[in-house]
Amino acid sequence: MDKTERGTRQDADGAVPSRGPAAAAPGPEQDGPDRPTDLGKRSWKAVLRRTFAEFRDDELADRAAALTYYGVLALFPALLVLVSLLGVTGKAATQGLLDSVAKLTPGAARDVIARAVEQLQASSGTGGVLAVVGLLLALWSASGYVAAFIRSANAVYDVPEGRSIWKLTPLRVVLTLVLMLLAGASAVIVVFTGGLAREAGAALGVGGAAVTVWSIAKWPVLLLLVTAMIALLYWAAPNAKSRGFLWVTPGSVVALLIWMAASAGFAVYVANFGSYNKTYGTLAGVIIFLVWLWITNLAILLGLEFDAEMARQRAILRGHPADKEPYVEPRDTGEWSDAERAEWDGVPADGTTAAGRAGGGHRQPG
Repeated sequence: MDKTERGTRQDADGAVPSRGPAAAAPGPEQDGPDRPTDLGKRSWKAVLRRTFAEFRDDELADRAAALTYYGVLALFPALLVLVSLLGVTGKAATQGLLDSVAKLTPGAARDVIARAVEQLQASSGTGGVLAVVGLLLALWSASGYVAAFIRSANAVYDVPEGRSIWKLTPLRVVLTLVLMLLAGASAVIVVFTGGLAREAGAALGVGGAAVTVWSIAKWPVLLLLVTAMIALLYWAAPNAKSRGFLWVTPGSVVALLIWMAASAGFAVYVANFGSYNKTYGTLAGVIIFLVWLWITNLAILLGLEFDAEMARQRAILRGHPADKEPYVEPRDTGEWSDAERAEWDGVPADGTTAAGRAGGGHRQPG
């Protein structure tokens, strides 16, 4: 990273001047301001400025491309599971899914998903064993996405990975499973509309007014669920201690808002100004779908960067130097190299001891 560009003066960031080694210690994340509203105007400006600077320095565009690759590997096995499960309730549920996809994705991207769902629905044996096989494939593929996100999260927080493979593998599998369950719940919310909602309402003895209320209320519920999924990734992925799991973080809200705005803007661009059909021919739909997935991952990473810079600002307000990293306490240092441990302990590379630790007990950015 370009440390000279990012090393903003502490007074400009609203920081408390450092008063010796103790003031520079990172300390637990909970020692900082408890709420975003506790940050002053100068602190918010510093957070926004560093977020956009780190967006380039952390190469988030490239990392979003890698996540898009793993996302594609996970998406279609997951669709296989979803269609297999929806096959129990009939074609009406699948059509409800397609109708909702049409509202959420740009034109050609929705065509790619719709064709995949329709082909899976038309194939024989979309239940039982196929659902189990698809679930296992989706779980394995999606865990690759989570592993890539863990690496990206560590880069965003500027902290080396210290957890062993015996800790990371169960983490990525469990996290993937939880995210898939939440995604399944989101799919149920999406398809539970129209005729299905009316049939369920009649079975439960509720009137048409309740069904109408649900048809409106399901979208805020879906947004909250998606925001919680993003927040779960933000909390579990990085090797950085946090203040505990929060169902909604400022970064997850930022990610969702950016994604909604970018998706809408991209859809308008594709419909009115894009020339993907002329450039890519029959592959235009696939290319548009991949670009939309890339935009989605870019928004998620930008939200994570925003949360990371808020954590940095809280550390600065405790007296931590703005240009010293890591600025959060790591969860685990078991797999760190000797050099990383020495930098974290504040020991210079030449091996000097106590006198060399006067800098505050952190690793100096290299």
